Amino acid sequence: MKKTDRYNGDSSPLIPLQKGTSKRNYQDFTKLSLFLLIVLILSSCWGETSYTPKPRMYPRVDFPEQSYQLLKSDCPFSFEFPEYAEIERDSTFFGERNDNPCWMDVNLPDFDGKIHCSYYAIDRQNTFDKLKRDAFKLAQEHSVKADAIDEYPIQKPNGVSGFVFDIEGPAASSFQFFLTDSTKHFLRGAVYFDTQTKPDSLRPITEFVKVDVVHLINTFEWR
Repeated sequence: MKKTDRYNGDSSPLIPLQKGTSKRNYQDFTKLSLFLLIVLILSSCWGETSYTPKPRMYPRVDFPEQSYQLLKSDCPFSFEFPEYAEIERDSTFFGERNDNPCWMDVNLPDFDGKIHCSYYAIDRQNTFDKLKRDAFKLAQEHSVKADAIDEYPIQKPNGVSGFVFDIEGPAASSFQFFLTDSTKHFLRGAVYFDTQTKPDSLRPITEFVKVDVVHLINTFEWR
């Protein structure tokens, strides 16, 4: 009679016991085989996993309604500014006292920012050429940290002219401008935010405020 292979006591034929193989060795072998099979299955699943980078996210900001009010003052100019903003007279200039009643800040408390406005009467000391040159110089001082500075001329039919400086990157001011009639009046404006937030995170706010500054410029008139 032909000799058949022996199996362990289990009724299901697994792997035949070879000569000299103990039952314990056989059980250890089957456990190792099962472990390797599980590892192989898991590794194949992991290999199929794909990761997609998350899109750039900005912090949530609850923007106020963009409605406007007319500036009430004795200054030789007028403009409309946001309802959510506050006018505050600027009594200091680089730490020194400033007695010009038409220097003011349009405070933006919702964004911890302001639109700083400084007015000059054009005269022998403050000539038009000097004030214009100073405005360009102050804007270009931000070029050290700015990624780019775009300049746009302003020419309105009501006699208001000037320039806008759109400043991109980690500069102290993101938007500046000056308005003049070239003979009597000159006003310079600059937007500042009192924050250490990175420019990319601050971008939604700066873009929102720029709309308000453009509205200020479009409604600006000399008296």
